[in-house]
Amino acid sequence: MVSGQFIIINTMEITDTIIHSITSATDFICGYPLFVLLIGGGIILFAYSRAIPIRCFGQAIKSLRQKENGEGQISSFQALMTTISSTVGMGNIAGVAIAIAIGGPGTIFWMWISALVGMSTKFFEGTLAILYKGKDNLGETQGGPMYIMTEGLGRRWKPLAVCFSSFALVGCLCTMQANQLTESIITVFTTPAGIPDSFTLKLFIGLCIGSIVAIVVIGGIQRISIIASKVAPVMVTLYFILVMTVIILNIHRLPDVFIRIFSEAFNLQAGWGALAGVAITGARRAMYVNEAGVGTASLMHGASKNNCPAKEGLIAMLGPAIDSGFVCTLTAIPILMADNYHIAGEGVKGLTIALNAYNQLLPGFGQYILMVIVAIFAFSTMFSYSYYGTKCFGYLFGMQNARHYNYFYLFMLILACIISLDTAISIMDLAFALMAFCTMFTIFRLAPKVKLEMKKSHLLK
Repeated sequence: MVSGQFIIINTMEITDTIIHSITSATDFICGYPLFVLLIGGGIILFAYSRAIPIRCFGQAIKSLRQKENGEGQISSFQALMTTISSTVGMGNIAGVAIAIAIGGPGTIFWMWISALVGMSTKFFEGTLAILYKGKDNLGETQGGPMYIMTEGLGRRWKPLAVCFSSFALVGCLCTMQANQLTESIITVFTTPAGIPDSFTLKLFIGLCIGSIVAIVVIGGIQRISIIASKVAPVMVTLYFILVMTVIILNIHRLPDVFIRIFSEAFNLQAGWGALAGVAITGARRAMYVNEAGVGTASLMHGASKNNCPAKEGLIAMLGPAIDSGFVCTLTAIPILMADNYHIAGEGVKGLTIALNAYNQLLPGFGQYILMVIVAIFAFSTMFSYSYYGTKCFGYLFGMQNARHYNYFYLFMLILACIISLDTAISIMDLAFALMAFCTMFTIFRLAPKVKLEMKKSHLLK
C-alpha cells in the first residue's frame, strides 16, 4: 500500500516537473528570442527590401485587381482574405487590451511600427510561396513553408520541412479561441440569464461551435476561401461601423486618444527602460496578431493561382496593415476613450477590459454587439487554421489522409470548451514559436532570390 502511494506521488511529481519544464521553455522561447527573431528579422528585411511596404503600398492594392493564370486552388484576393480571417481574431481585441493595460497608450504606436515591419516579412513569405511551389503525393500543386524548404533550399532540407509541419499540427489548433469564446458567452449571456456555469452547458456550447466549424472546414480549401472572402470584409466593416458609432458619440475624447498614443510612446519620465518596455509590449502583441514570419501566410498564399511571385508578395504584405494596423487601432480607440484599462490586475482578461469599455461607452447594448463581433472573429480564425493543419498533415501522411486531421481538429475544439487549457496553450505557443524559427531561417536563406524577383518585376531599380 505504501509502495503504491509512493508510485502515485512520484508520478504526480514527475508530471508537475514536466509541465513546469514545458511552461518555462515556452515562456523563455516566446519571450525575447522570438521577439528578436521576428521583430529584428523584420527590420532587416525592411531594410533589405528598401522599405517596400512604404514604396509599393499603392501598387500592392492595384495588384488585387489583376487576373491570375497560374496553378493553384484560389485567387490572390481569396488568399489574402483567408489569411486576414485567421489573423483577425481574439488577439485583435483581447491582445490589444492587455497591451494597453501593461504598457499604456504608447504601445499602440509601437504596434503600428511592428505592422510596418511585419509587412516586409509577409512580402518575402508571399513571394517565396509562389516562387517555390511543389507537388504533393497526389501530383497536385501545393505551396507553403515545407515546399519552400524542399524546393528552394533543396531536398536535403526535408527534415526541416517535416519539423515545421509537425509543429504546425499542434500550433494551428484553435483551442484557445474556442475556450475564450465559450467563457465569453457564459459571462455575457448565460450567467446574467440565470443559467449556471456547468459541464453540460460548456459541452453544449462546444458542440455548437464544433458543428458550425465542421460545416465550413469539411468542404476543404475552396469552401473555406469562399466563406473567408465574404466574412473577412464584412466583419472588419461591422467592427469599423461599431467603432465609428463610439467615436461619433464620444467625439470630444478622440483628440486626447491620439495625443496620449504619441506622447506616451516616447515618454522618458520613467527612464529608457520604461520606454523599451512599452515598445517591446506593443511590438510583441502585434507580432502575435499578424503572424508575420510564422509561415501560416505561405500556406495560404501558396494555394494562389498567381503566377507572379513578387505580385503575390505585395498582396500578402497587405495583411499586417489591415490586422495589426487598422483593426488593432479600432480596438484601441474605445478602450482609451473609456479609460478603464487601469482596473486590469492579475487574472483580469483582455476581453473583459474591452467589454467594460463598450458597456461604458454604449451602455445597455455595447458589450452584446462586441460579443457578436468577437464570435465572428473567433470563428473566422477557426475556419482558416483547420486548413493550415490539414495541409501540413497531408504533407506528412499523404493528402489522401488529410481529412483525418479535421476530425481531430474538431474534437480538440469541443474539448477546449470544457477543460482548463493552461498547459495545452503553453504547448501550442511553443509549437507556434518553433514554426517561426523554421520559417525565418528559410526566408533569410532565400532572401536573395526574392530580391531577384523584385528586380524582374521592377520593384527595385
